[in-house]
Amino acid sequence: MKIPSMPEPLLKIEHLDAYYGKSHILQGVDLYVNPGELVVVVGRNGMGKTTLLKSILGLPPVSRTGSILFENQETVHMPTHEITNLGIGYVPQGRILFPSLTVDEHLLFSWRQSGGNSPWSPETVYDLFPELKDRTHISGTLLSGGEQQMLTIGRALVTNPLLLLMDEPSEGLSALVIQRVEEVCRQLSSSGMAILLVEQNLEMAHSLAHRAYIFVNGRIARELPAGALAADQHLLQQLLGVTVGSGELPAEQPVEPEAEAKPEKPAAEEILETVVGASAPTFWSGARLPDVQTLQGSSSAPPVSKTRSTLLQVSVADTIDRAAYVVGTFDTKSQDLLFIKSCLDRLRVRTITVDLSTSRKLSPAAIGPTEVARHHPQGAGAVFTGDRGTAVAEMAHAFTRFMAGRRDVGGIISAGGSGGTALVTPAMRSLPVGVPKVMVSTVASGNVRQYVGPSDICMMYSVTDVAGINRISASVLSNAAHALAGMIGFRQDVESSRLPAIGLTMFGVTTPCVQAVTQALKMRFDCLVFHATGTGGQSMEKLAESGMLAGVIDVTTTEVADFLMGGVMSAGEDRMGAIIRSQIPYVGSCGALDMVNFEAIDTVPQKYENRNLYQHNPQVTLMRTTAEENQSIGRFIAAKLNQMDGPVRFLLPLKGVSLIDAPGKPFHDPAADRMLFDTLESEFRPGPNRRLIKLDMNINDPAFAKALVDHFLEIVSSGSSRH
Repeated sequence: MKIPSMPEPLLKIEHLDAYYGKSHILQGVDLYVNPGELVVVVGRNGMGKTTLLKSILGLPPVSRTGSILFENQETVHMPTHEITNLGIGYVPQGRILFPSLTVDEHLLFSWRQSGGNSPWSPETVYDLFPELKDRTHISGTLLSGGEQQMLTIGRALVTNPLLLLMDEPSEGLSALVIQRVEEVCRQLSSSGMAILLVEQNLEMAHSLAHRAYIFVNGRIARELPAGALAADQHLLQQLLGVTVGSGELPAEQPVEPEAEAKPEKPAAEEILETVVGASAPTFWSGARLPDVQTLQGSSSAPPVSKTRSTLLQVSVADTIDRAAYVVGTFDTKSQDLLFIKSCLDRLRVRTITVDLSTSRKLSPAAIGPTEVARHHPQGAGAVFTGDRGTAVAEMAHAFTRFMAGRRDVGGIISAGGSGGTALVTPAMRSLPVGVPKVMVSTVASGNVRQYVGPSDICMMYSVTDVAGINRISASVLSNAAHALAGMIGFRQDVESSRLPAIGLTMFGVTTPCVQAVTQALKMRFDCLVFHATGTGGQSMEKLAESGMLAGVIDVTTTEVADFLMGGVMSAGEDRMGAIIRSQIPYVGSCGALDMVNFEAIDTVPQKYENRNLYQHNPQVTLMRTTAEENQSIGRFIAAKLNQMDGPVRFLLPLKGVSLIDAPGKPFHDPAADRMLFDTLESEFRPGPNRRLIKLDMNINDPAFAKALVDHFLEIVSSGSSRH
C-alpha cells in the first residue's frame, strides 16, 4: 500500500518517558504518524502500549517527560481536554461507556463540529453502524459487546479528529465483529484520517498497517513497514515469540538462566519498585512476581514453564456477553481495585468498574457513586447524608438494587476491609447462586457468616491490609482475579438432560424420614439435602429463588423455632419467603419443632436454665419447646403457608416431630405437640391448591415418608400439566 509523502508528521514523539508514580513505564520512545497514515503498535501485554496512548492524551495518573508534537504544537504540558480539542479522538480499551446515557446521548454529548470540515455527526455514525440506529434510546451499557465497540468508535468519530487513537478495538469481539471493525478502520484510513492502533490481533494488525512499531519493556524494539511484520518470521519469533497465523500474542516463555549465571540480590527499595504500579503476572504476559526465595539468595528459581503450559485459556467468545464487575470504594482502594482490573484485562475478560465511595471525590471508575446512589428508593440524597455510617448502609442498599438491574453480570469481585466487605457482600448475596463472586477481605480469616450468608461468595483473606500494591497484595489480588476469570470463562452450565433438582431439609432427628424420601425419589430428581442449621435453610431458599429448584420437601422447619426463641440456628424472619415469591411446589412438615438449638450447655440463656435441656453433644444443647412456644411457632408457619400461591401440602405427624419426640424419649410431650398442631389447623386457610394433612404417625415412620413422596409427586405432576 503506497504511503503518501508528507513533509511534516501529524504526530511526532521524541524521547518520551512515562511514569505511574515511581514506576518507569515508557523509556525514550520515538514515534511518528503522518497525516492519513495507519500505524500499528504491537507487543506482549504489559509492554507499555496502552500507556503510550494515555501519554499522548495526558490522561492521569500518567506523568511524562520528553516531546509530543501534534501539528507542530507541543502538548506534553497541556491538560487532556486541550489536547483532544486539537483534533485527537480516543477509542479506549474496555469501551468505558456511561450507564446513565443512551446511545444517542453518548454521540450528541461528544459531537464536536469544526466549521465546514466536520464530516462526522451522530447521523453519519448511524450510517456507518446501522445497528445502533435501532437502539438510540437505550443505555449504551445494555448493548452487546460488538455494539458497544461500535458506539465507542462512533463517540470518538463525532469529535471529528485528525488523529484517532484506538486501543485494542478487537478485544472481546467475535470473528465477524472483528472483521467489521477492521473494515471500518480501513475505510477511515482511506478517507484520510490518521490512526494510531494498538492491537494484539496480529492478523488484523498486518492487514491494516502502513507501518508498525514493536514494543518491548516500554521501549520501541523495532520500527518496520507492514510487509515485514508478516514476512520476517525470525524477527517476530525473536521479539514477540509468535508467528503470523498464531492469533493473539501468547505468554512470554521464561528464559532459562545459564548455568554459571548467578542472580543478583536487589536492594530492598528496588524490590519494592518492581511491584508498585506493576502489571499483574498473567498467562498472557508471562511476567511473575519476584520469587521470595530468590530474593533471599536462593541459588535457583522454581520452575514455572511446566505449570504455565497447563494453564487453560479463557475463551473470549464464551465470555463476550458477560462482564466482570470490579467494585469497591475507589477513593481509598483504587490501587487495589485497578490492579484487579488490569489482571482481568490481560486475561481478555471484559470489566466494568463501579465506585461505591461516599466521599464525593472524583472517581476513576466507569460507573461512579452518584450513578449507583440513584438506584436508592429515596434517590441519591438518601445515600450522601454526610454521616459515614448511614451513608455506607444506604449505599449498600442502592448497590444491591443497582446490581439487580444489570443484565451482563458474568461475575463480581471486590477488595476491602470490614467496611468495604459489609458494603459489597449484600449485593453479592442477592445475585443468583452460580454467578461467580470473589471478596478479598481483611476479615476473611474469621467468622464470615454475616457476609456470606446462604450464598456462594468466595472469601479470600488479603493477608496484608487492602492499602496499595506490595509483593504480598499483588500475589493475593492476582490470584483472586485469575480465580474469577476462570469461574467466568469456564462456568459450568447445568445440563438440560440432568434430573430436575429439589431441595429437602434435614436434621439428625429427622434423618430416617429424609433418607427414605430421597431413596424413593432419587431416580426422578436430583435430591439436594440441606442441614437445617439456619444457613442451610437460607441456602435452600436461595436456590429456590434463583430458579434452580423444581420443588421443595421441607421436612425440617426447626429453624423457625430458633428464630422465635433466640436459638443459634435461625434462618431469619424470611424463612419460607422464597417459596412464597417463587411459587414452586412445596411439601412441608414440622420436623424438629420440638427443640431450640444452643451451643455448649453453659451458653444457654439464663432465662432457660430450668427448662428441659438435652445435650446432643458437648457443643450442642437442645431445649424442648413448650406449648406456649409451639403456639407462636404454629402461627408463624400458618401465616407463611397462607401467603403461598403455588401448590402446597403441609403434613402434621401427630405422633411426634423428631426421633426424641416419641414415647420414652426425652422430648416426648403430647400436650406441647397438640398445641402446635391445633394452632396450625385453626390458623391455616385451605384452598384449591393449599391443603393441611393430619397423619397419625411419627415423622420418622416409613409411612410418613411415603406420604410426603406421594403428595409431592401429586403437586409436581399437576403443576406440569398446567404448564
